[in-house]
Amino acid sequence: MLRSSHLLGWLYLWVLHLPGQLCPAAGKGIDIAHYRERVKSMFYHAYNNYLENAFPYDELRPLTCDGQDTWGSFSLTLIDALDTLLIMGNVSEFQRVVSVLQEGVNFDIDVNASVFETNIRVVGGLLSAHLLSKKAGIEVEAGWPCSGPLLRMAEDAARKLLPAFQTPTGMPYGTVNLVHGVNPGETPVTCTAGIGTFIVEFATLSHLTGDPVFEDVARKALKTLWKNRSEIGLVGNHIDVITAKWVAQDAGIGAGVDSYFEYLVKGAILLQDEELMSMFLDYNKAIKNYTKFDDWYIWVQMYKGTVSMPVFQSLEAYWPGLQSLIGDIDNAMRTFLNYYTVWRQFGGLPEFYNIPQGYTVEKREGYPLRPELVESAMYLYRATQDPTLLELGRDVVEAIEKISKVDCGFATIKDLRDHRLDNRMESFFLAETVKYLYLLFDSDNFIHNNGSSFDVVMTPYGECVLGAGGYIFNTEAHAIDPAALHCCKKQKEEQWEVEDLMREFYSLQRKKYTLRRTSGRREEGQKDSADPSSECYKEQMNSKQKERRIPLLSCPSQPFNSKLAVLGQVFLDNT
Repeated sequence: MLRSSHLLGWLYLWVLHLPGQLCPAAGKGIDIAHYRERVKSMFYHAYNNYLENAFPYDELRPLTCDGQDTWGSFSLTLIDALDTLLIMGNVSEFQRVVSVLQEGVNFDIDVNASVFETNIRVVGGLLSAHLLSKKAGIEVEAGWPCSGPLLRMAEDAARKLLPAFQTPTGMPYGTVNLVHGVNPGETPVTCTAGIGTFIVEFATLSHLTGDPVFEDVARKALKTLWKNRSEIGLVGNHIDVITAKWVAQDAGIGAGVDSYFEYLVKGAILLQDEELMSMFLDYNKAIKNYTKFDDWYIWVQMYKGTVSMPVFQSLEAYWPGLQSLIGDIDNAMRTFLNYYTVWRQFGGLPEFYNIPQGYTVEKREGYPLRPELVESAMYLYRATQDPTLLELGRDVVEAIEKISKVDCGFATIKDLRDHRLDNRMESFFLAETVKYLYLLFDSDNFIHNNGSSFDVVMTPYGECVLGAGGYIFNTEAHAIDPAALHCCKKQKEEQWEVEDLMREFYSLQRKKYTLRRTSGRREEGQKDSADPSSECYKEQMNSKQKERRIPLLSCPSQPFNSKLAVLGQVFLDNT
C-alpha cells in the first residue's frame, strides 16, 4: 500500500500534467516563447522583491518580506543577479547596479566569510560583470578588459581570501576573516570542493591583472588533492588541510566533491591545459568503475570501493551536463532521465534520495530551488535538441510557480513531501536556476554565440577578439569569456615571432652598417636606422605590422562540446 506522502507525490504529478490546466502545452509541443517570458517574469518577481524588501542585505526572506546577511554582507543577491540581467537584455538595470556596487560594496569588513562561497559568488560575479560591461553599453576605461573598477573589486575580494591558502599543503581553510585572516581556532577540515574550486576565477584574475599569485595557489590546491587520491583513484569528502589526511572518506560525484571535478574540466578548457584534463579523465574512469550502478551514481568508501551510501543527491544533477560536454551523450541522457523521474515524483529534487527505496531520506527532504537539473537540461538540449529537455524546463517553471511562489518572491521548499516552505530565497536562484531556465528557452541568446559575431577591442597589448562565444560558466553560473585571458599579455608565440623579426632586422641593419662604415659613406652623427628612436626603424616596423592584417591575439569559436556546465553549492551538514 502506498504511504500517504507517496500518494501526494503522484497526485501532484498527475495534476501537473492535466491537459489544458496547469500545462496546456503538454503533448502539443512546448511554446518556447511563452515559457521564456514566464521565466523572465519569475526573475523580476524575485529580483524586484529583493530590491524592495531586502537590499542591501545578502538575501531575501520571502515569507516575512525582509532581508538577512548570509555569506558576508556583500549585497550578495545583487552581485549574483547582475549577469542574469544582461542575459535577459536589461542593459539599463545592469548599468545602474554596476554603479550601486561600486559605491556601496566594501570588502574591508570584520566578518568571517566562506572562502568557497565568496569566490564563486562574489569574485565570479564581479569578473563576469566586468567582462560583460562593454556589451552592456558601459563606457569602459582605457585598457579594458585588463583594467576596470569591477576587476579591481574582484581582485580586492580575492586578495582577502589568499591568507586561507597559507597552509603546509597549499589547500585552503574553509573560512577566513576578511580583515584579520584565518582565525587561530579555525578548523583545518575542508571539503574537497572547497579546495578544488578556484582555478576558473583565480586564473582569470591572474591573466587579467598580470599577478600570478591567484592562479598559482589555485593550481597548488588542485595538485595536492590529486596527489592524495586513493590507490583506486578516488578522493574523499573532507580532508585536513594541514596534515592532508582524509577525515570523511566517502567518494562520489555529489555534495562536498562536485565542483572539484567540474573545475578540472573547466580549468583545462579555459587554460588549454592537458594536465588538468588528464586528471579528470583518470577520475572519470574510477568513478565509472566504482560508483556507477544502472546509470545512477552512489557513494563508496574511497580506499575500498565498497558502498557507503546508496543515495542520489540533488547536487549531483550537474553530472549529465558534464557527461554531455565530454561527448558522452548517451550515458548523459540515461542519467538525466533517472534524475528527471525523481523530479516528476516530487515536483522538485530532494537533497537526498534513497535509490533502492525510491524515496527521500529523513531530514533531507528539502529543495532550495537548486539549478543543477535545469543546467544539465540546457546543455543537453544544446547538444541534442531533444524535446524531453524542454519538457523538464516546462515542469520546473510550473512546479516552482505552483509550490514556491509567494507574495514577496520564491521560497525554499522545506519538505517536498507536503510542500511546506522555508523563509529563504538563496541568491543562486537568480544567478543559476532562472538563468539556465531562460537560456534553455532562448536559443538565440548571445551566450550561445557560435562564433559568427564578435567584438575587436584595443588593449595596451594590441587587438583582442572578445564575445565570440565559448563562454565558461563558473560554478555559480557566472559567464567568463575565455578570449579575455589572451587580451592582457602577449602570447609566447607572438613574442617569439616578434623576437625573430627583430633579430632578422637587426642582423640586416648590422650588415648595412658595416658596409657603410667600410665604404666611408656613413656621415658623422647620423643615427643608425636600427636605433629604435630613428624614423627609419619606426617606418620599417610599421610596415611589418601593416602586413599582419589578422590579429595575433584572437580566440577562435569553440564547439559546443568545449563549453562548460556549472555546479551547485557545497552541501553543509549542520544537523
